[in-house]
Amino acid sequence: MSQLSFLCIATFLKGQDFMRTCKELGNTVYLLTDQKLANEAWPRESIDEMFFLPSPSNAPDDLAQMVLGLAHAMRSRQIDRVVALDDFDVEKGALIRETFRIDGMGQTTSRYFRDKLAMRTRAFAAGIRVPAFCSLFHDQTVTAFLQTTEAPWLIKPRSEASATGIRKVHTLDEAWSAVHLLGNNRHNYLIEEFKPGKVYHVDSLSVDGKAVFTRVSQYLATPMEVAHGGGVFRTGTLPLHTPETDALCQINDQVMAAFGMRYSASHSEYIRGDHDGELYFLETASRVGGAHIAEMVEAASGVNLWSEWAKLETAVARKEHYVPPVDGGSHAGLIVSLARQQWPDLSVFTEPEIFWRMNREYHVGLIIQSNDRVRIRTLLDDYMHRIYEEFHASAPLPDKPTS
Repeated sequence: MSQLSFLCIATFLKGQDFMRTCKELGNTVYLLTDQKLANEAWPRESIDEMFFLPSPSNAPDDLAQMVLGLAHAMRSRQIDRVVALDDFDVEKGALIRETFRIDGMGQTTSRYFRDKLAMRTRAFAAGIRVPAFCSLFHDQTVTAFLQTTEAPWLIKPRSEASATGIRKVHTLDEAWSAVHLLGNNRHNYLIEEFKPGKVYHVDSLSVDGKAVFTRVSQYLATPMEVAHGGGVFRTGTLPLHTPETDALCQINDQVMAAFGMRYSASHSEYIRGDHDGELYFLETASRVGGAHIAEMVEAASGVNLWSEWAKLETAVARKEHYVPPVDGGSHAGLIVSLARQQWPDLSVFTEPEIFWRMNREYHVGLIIQSNDRVRIRTLLDDYMHRIYEEFHASAPLPDKPTS
């Protein structure tokens, strides 16, 4: 098989292991990134050439400029595969594939992994439980939704990642006031019922529409709780084979099938409602989980999802059989918080279970690994109290994601 060329798109600093593995497998690796990230710590030894966007925006004019720039670049360079390494790059990747007729996820399918309204309508049509939701297009429909569902509600942007831009409202008047504040941008939002419950994330690799590797974890403090309450983010893996884990794998398989996932990494979120004990689909993304979840999965399973994703994409492109990794079956937990200190001293955490320490300004973060899940939970609880006392800081929720 002749050498393949991969265009990796990353407008955040991530996916370094994907690019390293992609290069080790004999591929040509191009990186398309934001001009502002030109001097970041990219794995330059694994990148054949870098292209820069004047803006990471997905506005039509910016996307048109991106396509025109690539059209010029492709006069002298072959591109066989396009891989979007972050949520915000999924639209870019799909547009490039459609424009230049490159195999992979097109614009219709990519919407199911990017647009929260598309996700909900598709899941609902496929008979998968979702929280009651409504678009904000039609005034009378919105009012009827508010009158026939229970407060509180969440007003969510359709295309932001994590908890960015979400607002909780508690009355019909408050909801309409928030909708009016969106002005001409309201069609890019939706509203849905908020029901408390246990929130899970499922991190998978899929081939030919089937999950070939899956790890299920439970948020102990969800991204939304942290973003809106200024708390400490915590998550931990679940055992490999329990009724709870199996049920989450099953609904995840249903979602991937309904959304047309052929081959990729995916990160999906579900909630088991306290009100009825049932699992509901929340959202998904065709990428490796962010916020250091990939490192936690690696601590628990021994599987580096970024590297495996590169192996999977290469095997599919070469029409070779992909052999999925074997899960090591251990447990891991992740804890992250903003810190008061510019460079927090994490040497005060001395437990042998520590697998990884965060090295980022004004942040504290640890991943712990053990064969004993109870020990993981105990340490996460202990670390949470210590972080609140010695390190924790909170900040207003940004309008745009920062990682």
